[in-house]
Amino acid sequence: MFVRRSFSVNISVEFAILKEQERLRAAMIEMLEGTKETVAYRDHFGILLYRNREAENYPIHWHTAAEIIMPLDNIYTVIANDTTLILEPGDILVLPPGVLHEIIAPATGERLVLLFDFSLLYHLHGFDSTFHLLRPYCLIRASQDEQTDHTLQRLLVELSNEFFGQSLLREAAAYALLIQFFVHIGRNYMHHKRSIPPPSSGKYYKNIDTFLKVCNFMNEHCTEDIHVEQLAQLAGFSKFHFSRLFRQYIGMSWYEYLNQHRIMHAEKLLIDPNLTITEVAMRSGFGSLATFNRVFKSYKKCTPTQYKQLHDSRPPRPVTSAVRLYDERHATRPQPRRTDD
Repeated sequence: MFVRRSFSVNISVEFAILKEQERLRAAMIEMLEGTKETVAYRDHFGILLYRNREAENYPIHWHTAAEIIMPLDNIYTVIANDTTLILEPGDILVLPPGVLHEIIAPATGERLVLLFDFSLLYHLHGFDSTFHLLRPYCLIRASQDEQTDHTLQRLLVELSNEFFGQSLLREAAAYALLIQFFVHIGRNYMHHKRSIPPPSSGKYYKNIDTFLKVCNFMNEHCTEDIHVEQLAQLAGFSKFHFSRLFRQYIGMSWYEYLNQHRIMHAEKLLIDPNLTITEVAMRSGFGSLATFNRVFKSYKKCTPTQYKQLHDSRPPRPVTSAVRLYDERHATRPQPRRTDD
């Protein structure tokens, strides 16, 4: 037996306009093929926002959109990366693109769900690398970080008002608020989750810029043959000093970061029915199929073959208010240079 909870951050007035948007309170998953959801943005607006009250579960799926979930009333359960997350009202969960997740709703309750086209923000310097640090998800507990959570709640409220309003330049205003949202998360995450000098230190900002530059390099060249000496030279450190500082600032080794991006690249290729597992491994920067299988399973908890079958051969679900099948052919990705791991 659980006690029904709700939270209040003076959002009742701000969200009043949402109650008039009944057409947007339909089931959240509109087009699903296998486990891939195609997010149907409306009015050429790269943001989709719901005030969801449906007592309906959403099966395991993924999408190219990033997703933000904030329960308003009652708990909400999300299973992501094989981890069950029970969200309390006021908690904020950020799911980067491509993360397999499942949602279990209570019999009653309400939650704010926002999906957006993250590709529109990729051109911002350092944004891709900073956002990557949030994988496989970022959970901000209202009970543990009240100040950060309150700021993020306010930004989501203001964003929703822009989304449902009719003001001039509302799309630009919504994206400006979305950028503020992730800047606040990024700065808080980098400062509080890492054993690094305080932000007042000039060295802090210099090193942050340096390692974001290194991360951007790996993002763009993850399918190529990359060695620590090359990255250390780019950063201006010895390879031993570089390896230590990279882990200190980024929270993982440079090789783990590189492999994560290679796996992300491989996931996109695996949904192409014309590519074999070996071809995907070679095109993703892995020198051998055995290495690819081992690394992929360590990150995704399944083999590449199982992942490919999950997408290609999953039996179709009945058409319901929550799931409509959508037939979409995936374009073949260009082949990067074949290199060793």
